[in-house]
Amino acid sequence: MSNKIQLDVVSDVVCPWCIVGYQNLKKAIDELDVADRIDLQWQPFELNPNMPPEGQDLREHVAEKYGSSLEESNQARVNITARGKEAGFTFNFFEEMKIVNTRDAHILLEYAHEMGKQTELKLRLFTAAFTDQKDVSNRTTLLEEVAALGLDINEATMRLDSDKHRQEVIAQEQEWQRLGISAVPTVVFNRTSAMSGAQPVSAYKEALTEFLSLNK
Repeated sequence: MSNKIQLDVVSDVVCPWCIVGYQNLKKAIDELDVADRIDLQWQPFELNPNMPPEGQDLREHVAEKYGSSLEESNQARVNITARGKEAGFTFNFFEEMKIVNTRDAHILLEYAHEMGKQTELKLRLFTAAFTDQKDVSNRTTLLEEVAALGLDINEATMRLDSDKHRQEVIAQEQEWQRLGISAVPTVVFNRTSAMSGAQPVSAYKEALTEFLSLNK
């Protein structure tokens, strides 16, 4: 039996709590000094799979989806920004911010996984969306991020145009939902148990320690 832990991180690139959760997970792995015993793969989840290409104003979207008032929306941004700072990530929310469709991003993340650069691309997309105020549904933006990692632009473009690769991402999303995952981030340990939400470093350390002891 492998002594490595398989971590499946189910998330979306426009989920602010997903990057906060990952930063805390990474810190837990680093503090335990167990990076060599972790196999981490990002799994696709779309918060808004039916979002049209033009996207939707973020405040309007949050009000419709969660019933949040302007005051609640402002407070949520303050809270998330503070949690991000604690975790070492910079959120730059702005008034014209939109929620967008992320299926193309997930298609490219699968390509990056095959090339051994999935985490690098995922982190670049989080930064693009939340720090650099870019539209991560825009193909030019996505291909720029792919190119920055030295990945093949022609291959990436082919995959974006491929119905086969699009359907594969949809099937993956549906499988995780079938397994009961309805909120992100969710970290799945060895495909046997899961933690949802952006947990503190201590919680991830506790779970990792438990699974590492089982995997000896």
